[in-house]
Amino acid sequence: MIESFSMSRHKHIPSDEKQSFNNKPFDSLSIKGLPAESPLSLPGSDPRTEAEPVRKSRGRVDIVRQKAGRGGKTVTVVKNFVGIGLPEKEQLAKKMKACGTGGTVKNGQIEIQGDKRAEVAEILKEAGFRPVFAGG
Repeated sequence: MIESFSMSRHKHIPSDEKQSFNNKPFDSLSIKGLPAESPLSLPGSDPRTEAEPVRKSRGRVDIVRQKAGRGGKTVTVVKNFVGIGLPEKEQLAKKMKACGTGGTVKNGQIEIQGDKRAEVAEILKEAGFRPVFAGG
C-alpha cells in the first residue's frame, strides 16, 4: 500500500501559555567568601585605580645615533622592536616627530632627524619599552 504524504504527520505538542523564559540559574549564587582580589569580583569593583595602570615591559629597544652615509647629517635610529607591527611603529614615529623634527619608518626601524635620543627615550618609556642607548 502506498501511504499518502500528509503535512500533519508530526504531532503538535501543546505548550503552557504561562511558561516563563526568565529562568536565571545563577541568581542564587553569591560572592560571599571570595577574596577581594578575585578576578570573579563584580564589575566596577576593581581594586586597581585608573591612576596606576598595570604596565608590562614590552622589551628592549636600541637607540642609536648615526651619521655615516647620510651626508653628514645626524639621525636617531630606534631598532630591535619585538612583537609590534608597522602601524604601531608609525604611531610611535608620529609621537617622536612631535619633537619638532621629521622622521620615518624604514626597514622595521624608526628614523628621526637630528640627535633626539633623550626625547625618543622618554616617549619609548611612556609606551612601555625599555630604551637602551647603543653605539656612538
